[in-house]
Amino acid sequence: MKRNLAYVLLLMLAAVASCSFTNKNFENDDKDKLLLDLITYVLEKGHYEPKSLNDDFSVHVFEDFIDVIDPTKRYFLASDIAEFEKYKYQIDDEIKNTDITFFNVVHERLIQRMNDAKEIYKEVLETPFDYSENESISIKYDEEPFAANREELKERWRKQLKYATLGTYDSKISKIENGEVDGAEGDDSKVAKTPKEAEEASRKSTEATLDEFFDFVGDLERKDWFVQYINTIVDEFDPHTFYFAPEEKEKFDTSMSGKFEGIGARLQKKPEGAKIVEIISGGPVWRDQRLEVGDEIIKVGQNGEEPINIVGMRLDDAIKLIKGAQGTVVDLTVRKVDGSLDVVSLTRDVVELEESYAKSANIIKGQEKFGIINLPKFYVDFNDYSERNAATDVAKEVERLKEEGMEGLILDLRDNGGGSLKTVVEMAGLFIKDGPIVQVRSKDKGKDVYDDKDERIQWDGPLVILVNELSASASEILAAAMQDYKRAVVIGSKQTFGKGTVQNVIPLNNMLRSNEHGDLGAIKITTQKFYRINGGSTQLEGVKSDIIVPDRYSYIDLGERDQSNPLGWDKITPADYKPWDGYIDYEKTIADSKKRMANSPQIKLIEENAKWLKAEQDETEISLNYDTYKEEKIKDKEQSDYFKKLTDYDSKLTFQSLGYEEELFTKDSVLREKRNRWHKNLAKDVYVEEAVNVLEDLKMNNIKQGKLASVKN
Repeated sequence: MKRNLAYVLLLMLAAVASCSFTNKNFENDDKDKLLLDLITYVLEKGHYEPKSLNDDFSVHVFEDFIDVIDPTKRYFLASDIAEFEKYKYQIDDEIKNTDITFFNVVHERLIQRMNDAKEIYKEVLETPFDYSENESISIKYDEEPFAANREELKERWRKQLKYATLGTYDSKISKIENGEVDGAEGDDSKVAKTPKEAEEASRKSTEATLDEFFDFVGDLERKDWFVQYINTIVDEFDPHTFYFAPEEKEKFDTSMSGKFEGIGARLQKKPEGAKIVEIISGGPVWRDQRLEVGDEIIKVGQNGEEPINIVGMRLDDAIKLIKGAQGTVVDLTVRKVDGSLDVVSLTRDVVELEESYAKSANIIKGQEKFGIINLPKFYVDFNDYSERNAATDVAKEVERLKEEGMEGLILDLRDNGGGSLKTVVEMAGLFIKDGPIVQVRSKDKGKDVYDDKDERIQWDGPLVILVNELSASASEILAAAMQDYKRAVVIGSKQTFGKGTVQNVIPLNNMLRSNEHGDLGAIKITTQKFYRINGGSTQLEGVKSDIIVPDRYSYIDLGERDQSNPLGWDKITPADYKPWDGYIDYEKTIADSKKRMANSPQIKLIEENAKWLKAEQDETEISLNYDTYKEEKIKDKEQSDYFKKLTDYDSKLTFQSLGYEEELFTKDSVLREKRNRWHKNLAKDVYVEEAVNVLEDLKMNNIKQGKLASVKN
């Protein structure tokens, strides 16, 4: 019998909490040690696949913590690392004994080396950069050794600062060549009129940026660095297990409620900057359209002020610079996916919740009418399921589309990062009679099968599901179930994101009888894995599309497999299910689609673009010679402009809002503008065009068999 997921989790967490009262006393007066003790206990008792605290674990924590706090190797010397080495195999023992000696030693030396770095960058920036010299810098920092001495470290800083200054220098030279005024209006002291002055002004700009950076870092307290150490330990378990310090827990709660204040993007730390890994529907980034997944933010400026370079900065600190009050402006210097640099100014805002909800449109092709539903995430109000949720909204849109005469349906799950498991089960039930949808397994327990028990079918006509590399979690459950039932054709990337795990948040204060240290924050911990009804996990492998269509991310690692310490793929016994009626000729439909794709000039251009982007990302040796830099920049610009014709594509399909929305437009011009923009983008979307072609094929197959019950005559 299916059990309610929330109830199962509640029982599991209650068991963990009760264990803390009966089997373990947390009486450490040192808050840091108490925190370490609490978290490691919860990980041991509650994590789906707890790690053994042994020498291998110790080595990973050692290497990862050093990498987190000095990713570009511009602080520590090789002698520091050699000194730290004596702790390399002892961290596991320290954790067991609630000892934080390793952290204390590294933190103390880091502060010392950061103070040294302030002197070094000042010295470096006193000397002009020679941009006629033929030299380069490797940005593959993980392959570089630590500097042997101060002289070698200074040389590393020189190259890094020359690289950081090169873009500013180029901008000033371009303004001189174009006769533009550089600097504040009416302030001749800031105007660079010659290459020499441009070089000097660029160095001054870089120095001002570093001054601000070190002022910012200088405000960090020891507890901020300790949280980073704790999360290094936590991250060894899997990429979705995370410790929230009290203020971060508050932000997490806010985000879960659907209110995202900032720019509306999720970031991942990279040595070269903060990489955009998800764009939140309705946010400033989403509305602006100039940034995309894979872009890396390297500098952050506040409303026209000198930007701060965030390369090498802790991700939490970079995010603090990027976030801000609603209505304020942030200037982001970005290295685009194609390698070009751009400055994008965004006005911070609260994400519009409405854009996270399901929306639909009619697709007109000749005398045929199809429907498309876009679902950005599987949303739900956990406090009141009867409130608006993804399953009931999609059901409404399906019914509205049926009333307007759709002959086939496209469910667009591209960029959908998941959400509520309950809504997935209910949504899948809209398209099948009944049966299992997903299997869930908890730590050291058997599996639970989540079924659709409602025999009603909302839509039994042709169905296509669109996915890409960023379709994750709940999206993968739905796509996998429809694929296993042979109910829908899945079109998209070679595979989806590959997140097959379930997390839960545990407040650490709940683990204590009494607490004199105030709020201790919470830990988000992986407690379960889910599996397809055929028994296979979606972890790492994701869902493989029936019809693979290349996109610009085809050769770039963006999925779970690119995260740190992901759980592995495995399988369990299949659930008891029967595939769909079998009247759809999948093999012929897929074969016909592949033929169309092979002959499509737009698809060939997309493939070409994807390969170029991969080559650009693999280029880690950067020339510091200005003439070479300019030549490469021009080539990149030409290539980037060449691929811009991708956006000129016209599918010749017509998209129309449904009747109920047309009525709303008379009172809501903003909604009309949003829908017009969406329809314009859909008309350029070759994936939607191919989905319509597949629906036509499925419709023909169904009509021949006399099975298309849902289409109006």
